[in-house]
Amino acid sequence: MLLEFRVRNFRSFGEESVLSMVASGDSALEETNTAPTNIESLPRVVRSAVVYGANASGKSNLLRAMNLMRGVVMESVTLQHGQSFNVQPFRLDSALKDEPTLFEITIVMDGIRHQYGFEFTPTRIVAEWLLVYQKVKPQRWFDRRIDSETGKDVFEFSSFLAGQKRGWQEATRPNALFLSTAVQLNSEQLRPLHSWFAESFIVLLEGGHLPFDFSTNMVQTQEGQTAVTTLMGSADIAISSISAVRKKGFAQQFSFGPAVGKADSERKEIDLLVPTFRHQAGEVSADFDYLDESQGTQKLFSLAGPLLDIIRNGKVLVIDELDRSLHPLLVRQIVRTFQDPAQNQRGAQLIFSTHDTTLLDSQFLRRDQVWLTEKRRNQSSELVPLTEFSPRKGEALEKGYLSGRYGGVPVLADHLAAGSGNGKK
Repeated sequence: MLLEFRVRNFRSFGEESVLSMVASGDSALEETNTAPTNIESLPRVVRSAVVYGANASGKSNLLRAMNLMRGVVMESVTLQHGQSFNVQPFRLDSALKDEPTLFEITIVMDGIRHQYGFEFTPTRIVAEWLLVYQKVKPQRWFDRRIDSETGKDVFEFSSFLAGQKRGWQEATRPNALFLSTAVQLNSEQLRPLHSWFAESFIVLLEGGHLPFDFSTNMVQTQEGQTAVTTLMGSADIAISSISAVRKKGFAQQFSFGPAVGKADSERKEIDLLVPTFRHQAGEVSADFDYLDESQGTQKLFSLAGPLLDIIRNGKVLVIDELDRSLHPLLVRQIVRTFQDPAQNQRGAQLIFSTHDTTLLDSQFLRRDQVWLTEKRRNQSSELVPLTEFSPRKGEALEKGYLSGRYGGVPVLADHLAAGSGNGKK
């Protein structure tokens, strides 16, 4: 369960920005749109959060920051000595361009709050820390800093962290995280946090397009087929059943490396398990291949399996441009699934960016679920909660957003008006 994500000096974000999933004291839609944390000081979190903003305002960079943090946790230990990270600081401020980038995340695992973060430059990790709130007062399990005189890492450990701490410290390279190194060297105490990044923190960029493999494997069981077909049927897609057949084909295999900051791909011929969709019209039925379906149906099917797995297991899903290739009603249905306590019993969360303003409905989203990105005068991005504008209960949020009351919309020049006049002076 995600409580907070913090970023500073990354791409368009200069000053520190915080995305918080902690629910406000507002009682609106509390039973559906929020979930309990079992933490007295932070009793509830929102089940979903949406980020709006003009193009190039920083929406995607916020989600890229989450993706890169996950990538560094997962991959830094595999880097060779001297390999660098493809991390880009905010370059339009001379005071920041040589400063480290900061990522910090606060989550709840097994009812206990964990606050983990690090600062890094392209060449090395310059700080790393972990606080665990087993009680009200946090336990600082470890803290890593650079000695300004020697340029070497200095570690401080508490007695709460067990294991071969000094051995893990000596094995931690400058361009590797201590967390990842210790887990590789069998720290069972730190493994759950590392596993959360690996298994429970899912970040999908570029519109959230996925291969159909996960969903296709799921529909091979009767239970999985029923779940996927029901999800798609709830979006008013007239598919009566889904099956899978094996065919020869080519697949693109991807791998991501934080050192280069991009995915490498390789095309291979393999046996593919391909979905087939049966449509029914009265007594007539016909089977259609995956590519015969609309882009919206393809995307929803590819997302269906992962969505069901994420909700069933209480994971966190982050998607950039969820509305790409999807009808607004389909987007609403996906969000509604996360906000349905009967379906989402383990506190799964959805964080997404979109331009779909129809979701700005006070009967559908709480005010503390809406965030806005916009550019400051120095061209850095700013992340602002809608609650900062104190909209009234029942206020027409979509109208207020499109009119520019809350910011986060582009300022358009009236070129057509300026160029009118049939060419006459």
